[in-house]
Amino acid sequence: MPVIDGEHLEQLKLYRRPRGQIIFANLVLKADYRFPRRTSIKIEGIENLPATGGAILAMNHTDRFNYWPFQYQMYRHGLPFTATWVKGKYYENAFMTWFLNQTNNIPLPSRGYLLTTSFREHAGRVPTGEEYRYLRDLTNGVDVAERTCSDAISSLLGDSPGDFATDFEGRFETLMRRVMALNSRAVHELGLNLLVFPEGTRSLTLKPGHTGLVEVSQFLQLPIIPVGCNGSNHLYPGNSPLSKGGDVVYRVGPPLAVDGPELSPHRIVDDAVPFSRRIKQDHGDKLEAMTKIVMRGIETLLDPQYQSSAEDDGDGGAGSARFV
Repeated sequence: MPVIDGEHLEQLKLYRRPRGQIIFANLVLKADYRFPRRTSIKIEGIENLPATGGAILAMNHTDRFNYWPFQYQMYRHGLPFTATWVKGKYYENAFMTWFLNQTNNIPLPSRGYLLTTSFREHAGRVPTGEEYRYLRDLTNGVDVAERTCSDAISSLLGDSPGDFATDFEGRFETLMRRVMALNSRAVHELGLNLLVFPEGTRSLTLKPGHTGLVEVSQFLQLPIIPVGCNGSNHLYPGNSPLSKGGDVVYRVGPPLAVDGPELSPHRIVDDAVPFSRRIKQDHGDKLEAMTKIVMRGIETLLDPQYQSSAEDDGDGGAGSARFV
């Protein structure tokens, strides 16, 4: 079963003009959006999209495929291509791995993904909810000395749980540095934009964002451009990648520069790798403040039915189910 590891990241190639995206746009999306149920795609504020790439596009995530019409319309306008962040769990299938590799996607192996796959490789199964929480607490620095654990956990940790946590953090940071190298190459060498869903899960209404987006923005000194997606859930109400037709409107807000008036009061100058424990421990308040600014920027671009609501919990799953 494919797993995102250092070897995969080393071999992954990104392209200024990704052949996979171009072929998919011309052979699949072009026909799908015209026949038999016509799809109308509009981008408002398109002048806010950089002509030379080099930005992070932060979009709400209403459905599985809500970025396809956006990418297609950018392609038709001659704008730079994108490299999209994708969860590690979508690389569990060999065909999906091939497709994602051909279409300029960057896998993001989260801490939970690495813990879950490490346990699965050792035990031959995914961890239970209790086992996953034990490992997550251990690697987050929570004292678990008084808690009992399963035989599988004991076997995985060996004689020194502390050594496991230290080794895990080192492996995770090594993977993240390779991921950051891919992101840097995408924007600084290839002139791509990064396409990111800061909520980390699909949800009809806007959820609070995770801080990883601003961590990468600060680390690579990239502006963040809020994008509000309205109507795509009617095009893609289920799991089918074919549009049912209708109208989708993307609204693009002004860029939020790292040294601009909105984010500069919270500027972070640190070589701590994004998603690491240290960056959150040292700069957690600033990261949260910047994330709220970005999410407010997205919310102002949404129709009322897509704005934040406490009633919609998204569909990200729970425990290790979110990662495999």
